Amino acid sequence: MEYTFLGRTGLKVSRLCLGTMNFGPYTTEPDSFDIMNKALELGINFFDTANVYGAMWDPTGVGNTEKIIGRWLAEDKSRRNKIVLATKVYGSMGKTPNESKLSALHIRKACEDSLKRLQTDHIDLYQMHHIDRDTPWVEIYQAMEQLIREGKITYVGSSNFAAWNIAEARMIADQRNFLGIVSEQSIYSLRNRQIELEVIPACKHFGVGLIPWSPMGGGILCGVLEKVKEGRRTREPLQKSVEKLHPQIQAYENLSKELGQKPADVALAWVLNNPVVTSPIVGPRTIKQLEENVKALEIKLSDETLNKLDEIWPGPGNQAPEAYAW
Repeated sequence: MEYTFLGRTGLKVSRLCLGTMNFGPYTTEPDSFDIMNKALELGINFFDTANVYGAMWDPTGVGNTEKIIGRWLAEDKSRRNKIVLATKVYGSMGKTPNESKLSALHIRKACEDSLKRLQTDHIDLYQMHHIDRDTPWVEIYQAMEQLIREGKITYVGSSNFAAWNIAEARMIADQRNFLGIVSEQSIYSLRNRQIELEVIPACKHFGVGLIPWSPMGGGILCGVLEKVKEGRRTREPLQKSVEKLHPQIQAYENLSKELGQKPADVALAWVLNNPVVTSPIVGPRTIKQLEENVKALEIKLSDETLNKLDEIWPGPGNQAPEAYAW
């Protein structure tokens, strides 16, 4: 396993991050335990979850994924110090007015609840799952700083932030002599490259580690034409995307075959090739999928291959404003 620093911090994390969104809805608890055990065995020390995970948009299941991780940690107390544990706050955790977003009240309550579900006394990376346009930064940072003083969280991260959100967060953190945001979790893959315009340049400039989610394009980059009748690939939204993008997918899968690699591994290798990327999130449903994901670390893409991938899945061409101004 390879390791790298999380943004401008001295914290070392594995080059792949274990995503746990499938734990509960699609992966049973025993299988989830096996996947986490295998991740440790493979050297993956970066685990990501969220307080709302657990039932795939079913509000009755929120928190279940954290509970599964908590029971795994409780099974062997030595596991906690072997992982960098990340979770998130923002989504609705109930029906009352203050059970969502980033008020100081909700941040405090959500953190306490996550700690109980995870059966730990601290969260290594506490991430804002979305920007809160109603809560001032001074309130958000006051709450985060207090949690750090109490030893309940160590670092603060963001997810789904715009570049100007990241810039504003850094400016206000500097004013408070606070480390501020150290990581950003954004959607990023060959299929979805919009963050190359502004978010990636912002992360590079401010020393924010980029943690791509959905690096395999929501299943589009996983050899979907060959596996279209299996598992979650039968979902109607994915089927519509496959129909719409069929020529690109076919060209991509043909290129992967020429390289002698699986499409999913090529997709991960491409994301890892970006020097701003810290650790793409992989969300395996099985141990076999996890073992296949790790193989991507061994793939080095040539300039010729990178150019071919750009032709199949074109990005904006540059950062803003060069991408569109000249």
